[in-house]
Amino acid sequence: MLELIQITNDPAFARRCDALASFRLFVDLERLGKAERQAGRNTFISEHRMDDVGRVRDAVRHCDLMVRVNPLHDDTEEELDEVLDYGPDSLMLPMFQGAADLGEFARLVNGRAPIVALLETSAALQSLDEWIATPGLDEVYVGLNDLHVSLGLAFMFEPLANGDVERVARAAQARTLAFGFGGIARLDDGLLPGRDVLAEHLRLQSDAVILSRTFHREDSPVTFEREVRALREAEARLARRSRDEVENDRVRIAARIREIAAGLARP
Repeated sequence: MLELIQITNDPAFARRCDALASFRLFVDLERLGKAERQAGRNTFISEHRMDDVGRVRDAVRHCDLMVRVNPLHDDTEEELDEVLDYGPDSLMLPMFQGAADLGEFARLVNGRAPIVALLETSAALQSLDEWIATPGLDEVYVGLNDLHVSLGLAFMFEPLANGDVERVARAAQARTLAFGFGGIARLDDGLLPGRDVLAEHLRLQSDAVILSRTFHREDSPVTFEREVRALREAEARLARRSRDEVENDRVRIAARIREIAAGLARP
């Protein structure tokens, strides 16, 4: 079963997730450079605070808790010490450039929590083979929003169509590391519908996906649980596809991604 990652600093909502199967919670402390990097784009910039880590940690019994910290900076060591006092299950490093960055992060963490490498720069993609064996690395997650911009692409899912995401998946799996990518909307929402994104997660044997804001917008008090149930039902159906059906879906989805990209302006 695909692990669903929910970004939240709301203890009440965290408890709702904790009641569902195969969820991970995600507190997002990344700030440095993010507003400038994502200016003019319809993307989420978190307002989570350090004490939210403890509030969410205390609210749940079953879910693992991942915390995204800032990119490496002068005060990273102090930031890590403070975060780790709350007992997160993993730490995510964004916007790293290559082996030197990830190695320094691993040195500062010093085995106190598993590391999730958020691959979202062209330099990190190009140097994949140099950092994939970093001690302490537990998971590789491909952040398509920033990666496609770094690559000069028009549409966030182009790295899925051109084979870049698959290359990362196979490199991670060869090292028995967990792997995930992107975000997923409701099954029938999005330029590339969530159903197609889900199909590609299953084809690539992904371990996890972040639920997008559109996935859990509150149309009614039961929307979130209903949409999770619909996703799980679709996941079970897609898992029963034959090899030919999987390949046909891959070709169709790649063609759709290229079609969408052709109609968009490049960054």
